[in-house]
Amino acid sequence: MASDVTGVQATPEAQEAPKMSRPRRLRSKLAARFVIVYLILGTALGAAIVGVVLLTGTGKTHETTAWSQWEPTKDGQARVSQIAAHISKEYRNATGGGQLLDVIAKAPAVQDVPIKAVAVRNPTSGDADEVSLFDDNNSLMFVLCGGGQACSIAKGKATIERGRLVRRETLELALYTFKYVGNVNYIVAFMPPKKGDTPQYVVYFHRADFQKELSRPLAETIGAKTPLASKIAPKEATTIDRLTDPHMFKFTLQQAQQGDAILVLDPAV
Repeated sequence: MASDVTGVQATPEAQEAPKMSRPRRLRSKLAARFVIVYLILGTALGAAIVGVVLLTGTGKTHETTAWSQWEPTKDGQARVSQIAAHISKEYRNATGGGQLLDVIAKAPAVQDVPIKAVAVRNPTSGDADEVSLFDDNNSLMFVLCGGGQACSIAKGKATIERGRLVRRETLELALYTFKYVGNVNYIVAFMPPKKGDTPQYVVYFHRADFQKELSRPLAETIGAKTPLASKIAPKEATTIDRLTDPHMFKFTLQQAQQGDAILVLDPAV
């Protein structure tokens, strides 16, 4: 009957052939399935490797880096005082190893007279001064006091390196405040005078001048560990000078007609 279908007379060997070829066909089908599975797994693995390479090459990860190792936990004025206390205890005097400065954080005022405006005098004659209005909602004042007469630093000798360390402290105070106290846009830090002098210098910071530093981790701006004055690395010293020198001023106080104080700033250099 088989010859009626194929046109070839069937022999006993030919009749047994189907029984022998079935396992071969089965093995062929299984092999094809394994090939497909291996292709799928290979494609998935390749895609995963490409994804890792892309993430590594662009520096993108699923984790975000904290802006600072420490964050304040309190609210309102207590948060500002917490920042001042935390940072000030990290700065040490090379003579005796005690705390370099006490930091008082308060609303801008002089002898209980509110400072309602800051006027930065333009060194170019004839140009208008830059005036910023101050109030308790957008401004903050730091007083850096070294324990000596008129808040001078009682121990050690005044040096360029120690002055840079003090400016580093004012910079760190400002960056922490701008980062974690959202309503503060202006900061005035009164610097300690030399022994025998009266206070005459301030550092005046505006939030808008530090957007780059506030958008990346603090350790990329200044080192994570607070150095002694003589141990500031050259690269960090350059950063401190670049970010604080343009904001150093000599100050005088004037009284407005309504009795409020105006802080008048002249470039220090």
